[in-house]
Amino acid sequence: MPSTRTPPTRRQLLQGTALLAASVALPALTQPGRAGSASRSVMVAQLVDYSLGQQDVSKDFLIGSRAAWQEINSRGGVRGRRVEHVSLETDGTPASVQKALATVRDNPTCVVLSGSVGDQMADLVVTQLQKDGVGIAHAAPWLQNSSLDIDEQTFPIFAARQEQIAYALKTLSVMGMSELGAVYATAQDHAAYQGEVERIANGMKLKLESFRGADNLRVMGQQLTPRTPAVLLFVGGTPELAEFTQGLEKQARQRYIVALADVNLQTMQQMGAARNTPVIATQPVPLVNASLPVVRAYRETLARLFDEPPTSLSLAGYIAARYTMAVLAEVEGTPTRQSVLTAFQRRSKVDIGGFLVRFNPQRRSNTYVTQSMITADGRLIG
Repeated sequence: MPSTRTPPTRRQLLQGTALLAASVALPALTQPGRAGSASRSVMVAQLVDYSLGQQDVSKDFLIGSRAAWQEINSRGGVRGRRVEHVSLETDGTPASVQKALATVRDNPTCVVLSGSVGDQMADLVVTQLQKDGVGIAHAAPWLQNSSLDIDEQTFPIFAARQEQIAYALKTLSVMGMSELGAVYATAQDHAAYQGEVERIANGMKLKLESFRGADNLRVMGQQLTPRTPAVLLFVGGTPELAEFTQGLEKQARQRYIVALADVNLQTMQQMGAARNTPVIATQPVPLVNASLPVVRAYRETLARLFDEPPTSLSLAGYIAARYTMAVLAEVEGTPTRQSVLTAFQRRSKVDIGGFLVRFNPQRRSNTYVTQSMITADGRLIG
């Protein structure tokens, strides 16, 4: 008799995959003496925040990284060494990050951290590495905090929040904009980002009005008044933004939403959101339909390995892994934590198929930002 069991949802499958990956990776990291070891392989660890507010971002980013490492291994690995890519799941709290990093610290065969995601967790990784004194390179984290001082073992290659906001607002500067509204999806987002957003707004000489999300973002959208700024910076994830724009549908005044890199516009369209409100989303990577060699390689690899549509977040994960591979390839002999860290500390210019990594005196790389837009009539541009 055919089974009547309800098939798992896509999210359930992805969560199960992430949990399995974490349960497999942890024992592997704690057994440095296992066969197959350092002479023939190199271990790369990736910390992933699978808390409720970050799992959509982390899922896409991790898929992109996995696609890249599988592609790299299919072409001989790094200098003939196979890459053991292990993902360590956290819930985004300091305690879980500390536990994951302790696992990495205690296994010397793990020579680099690559692509820590999401944003707040990547920030915690920087702080915890400094506190623990673990001399390991922290490559290409999904780190958007533009206020954070970058140290000698962290190598951010994506544009920070300040560059994202400035780029998006330039598009609207023709409106003679002098004020900006900032909508924080949750109290946690407000606590984490308000100070930085205020600093950025002051630097751009914009009057800022802030709104902190509560239980119902749809209601918040409905309750805006005609005096509320027409341009609203939204700080939060895709589901929260979709809910907020649904509350704007009956507003008489035209609003323009500026979203940051954690938002997936394709998903918003699938959710039926933003039907009457233009949403401009920034991303610190090329457009997924671009003709750059790295984007073409990403699309081909993703289509071959995963039943997933291209997104800016998985492209970012793919680029993070490709950057890490490029620097690992500079290390002669058997890679160690110190030799790998030294290679990253050169901060050499790296061209990843048209995506250029070039560090400035503040130890940050890119001001590369693109944008996509959902128009008021529901079309996706970019």
